[in-house]
Amino acid sequence: MQLKFVRPIFLINLCLFSSIGLLKAQDGVRDTLRIDIKQAEELFIKNNLSLIASKYNIDNAKAQVITARLFDNPQVGFENVLYNPDTKKFLDMSKDGGQQAANISQLFQTAGKRNKNIQLAKIGVKQAEYQFFDMLRTLKYTLRTDFYKIYFQEQSAKVYAKEINSLAKTLVGFQQQYAKDNIALKEVLRIQSQLYTLQSELNDLKDGIDDVQSEFKLLIRTDARKYIIPTLDFNLDGKSVLQQVTYTNLLDSAYTNRYDLKVSQSAVDYSNLNLRLQKAMVVPDITMSVTYDKQGSYIKKYTGLGISIPIPLFNRNQGNIKQAKIAIDANKLAVTQQQEQIQSDLDNSYQSADRLERLYNSFDPKFKTDFNHLIEEVYKNYQKHNISLLEFLDFYDSYKTNTIQLNNLQLNRISSLEQLNYITGTHFFNK
Repeated sequence: MQLKFVRPIFLINLCLFSSIGLLKAQDGVRDTLRIDIKQAEELFIKNNLSLIASKYNIDNAKAQVITARLFDNPQVGFENVLYNPDTKKFLDMSKDGGQQAANISQLFQTAGKRNKNIQLAKIGVKQAEYQFFDMLRTLKYTLRTDFYKIYFQEQSAKVYAKEINSLAKTLVGFQQQYAKDNIALKEVLRIQSQLYTLQSELNDLKDGIDDVQSEFKLLIRTDARKYIIPTLDFNLDGKSVLQQVTYTNLLDSAYTNRYDLKVSQSAVDYSNLNLRLQKAMVVPDITMSVTYDKQGSYIKKYTGLGISIPIPLFNRNQGNIKQAKIAIDANKLAVTQQQEQIQSDLDNSYQSADRLERLYNSFDPKFKTDFNHLIEEVYKNYQKHNISLLEFLDFYDSYKTNTIQLNNLQLNRISSLEQLNYITGTHFFNK
């Protein structure tokens, strides 16, 4: 009689211990970093490499302004006789027989070309700054959504861990009852199957959390071995957050504060100024020069003042002027398209956030507490054999499903508010 129980119990114990060992390996001892959203943003602003690299682009653009301010260098020339046939000397430098000539010239730009180049470079600085702040907006959105995703997925992981721990204890009890021939093997296997399913789902959830953790740690540049534990200091239960700001204000804010839109608008300014510059390029620049010739001219020690101006007869910069006009039209169209895209994105995100807010606020605030109490009573009743195994497992599965759905709903609601912040370029919500 004892032999027929040995092998099944051995296999069950082996599987159980392997599963528990797997969970312990997953939750191995690691350094943890407890952090709230404000602390995360401070570390992000201070340490993020992408932001630091983007600041160099601003410095580079400012250097272009310095370059645009500089005047053209003067040109200096000197000429000496190579061979004097009278004195039969090479490079004759003598007082009477030598011949030298020298000249100095300076280019003077006309029609405000230098000024216009300076203004173009200053617009380039603004664009670099706008691009920096747009990158800041995008990365901060990723940081905040990752933060909340880690938090709520960890809450779901706790549900799995609690259910796995409970079923593991139940499985041990079933093994003992099976050894005494009080229950059938199929009941043991049913518990065991449910346990394996939960462990597999938890493992998948942990993999997802690790991926988000990895991205989050790169954003704030903390030790890759640390495990992030987010802490929340606000509660949205029963609050109508969207009622704080009107839709019109959100749209106006997006038009005013979106730095990617400012980049597009500055491109129009750049194109307009570039058109003025290209038209100015038609006006010839002037080169002034002073020449000295020792004895090669009609008089000795000749000194002359010269001026040269190219004649815009064939090349009047027609191609560049046409390109500049086309660029203005193209950039204006890009601004209009981006404004329409912002309006479309805002409307879509606002409707989604409104639905999620209404759905979440429709839940009874006591639902979660009551459900937790109910599952504890279910476990007690099962131990007293007041309910069947199938009822017990169904209750547990329902508890897990509802709790995880509630966590996901909270995550989706907060993420939708963060999406509105991202689209409008503000911090209306989740301050």
